[in-house]
Amino acid sequence: MGVLNVTPDSFSDGGLPVDERAAVAHGARLADEGADLVDVGGESTRPGAAPVPVDEEIARVVPVIEGLRASHPELGLSVDTRRAEVARAALAAGAHVVNDVSAGADPDTFEAAREAGAGLVLMHMQGDPRTMQDDPRYDDVVAEVHEHLRERVEAALFAGLDADRLAVDPGIGFGKDLGHNLELLRAIDRLADLDAALVLGASRKRFLGTLMGVDDPADRLEGSLAAAVWGATHGVDVVRVHDVRPTVRALAVADAIARGGA
Repeated sequence: MGVLNVTPDSFSDGGLPVDERAAVAHGARLADEGADLVDVGGESTRPGAAPVPVDEEIARVVPVIEGLRASHPELGLSVDTRRAEVARAALAAGAHVVNDVSAGADPDTFEAAREAGAGLVLMHMQGDPRTMQDDPRYDDVVAEVHEHLRERVEAALFAGLDADRLAVDPGIGFGKDLGHNLELLRAIDRLADLDAALVLGASRKRFLGTLMGVDDPADRLEGSLAAAVWGATHGVDVVRVHDVRPTVRALAVADAIARGGA
């Protein structure tokens, strides 16, 4: 899953492709580099980020989704949003998946995904983007994230979504400190029993910068690759990344090693 932020304040790239044409071109480049899915987001969820108006979020993502549908009709598209109204607009524009960092906190998101026959990613987040990194605490981060995601999958199934259209994401960096992130990565395969696809988004995250001694998110490629390969060899189905081509190449090697052949 390639990341396409259409925001002026994304943590990882400063919202570089904010112009519609530039954003579509960037998404096309991600597809050409090997992304199976491009995730279009119009609201920053970096630590401390404030929400944007719904109309503004829609205005950011819908033209980009429409542009990518026109230029790459076979490309999978997801919308990164916490709001059902944005999800509906994006799905109507041609998106196939809703990537919800709030795991359906807006209950209408379930209905929007069900009506469209879309996929839905349910992510764990403690708090909200403005406060999530203030002082995250857990007694057992792996158990608590697992239970939260189990409950959200159950809620989605109860709302009528098909199990094969659901995915879960432990929410690396969303209300977690360095230790929490590492514990979740070490035990990532424990989330494989939730009867949903498993998504991992660790690309360019702050904890990688801490471990690597690198401040600039765009300079955290090696750590991002290490996390992606670790996840893919421990049960992860989808890695959400900024640097698609090097990730595809690293995963090809890891896959050959894991399978015992080219």
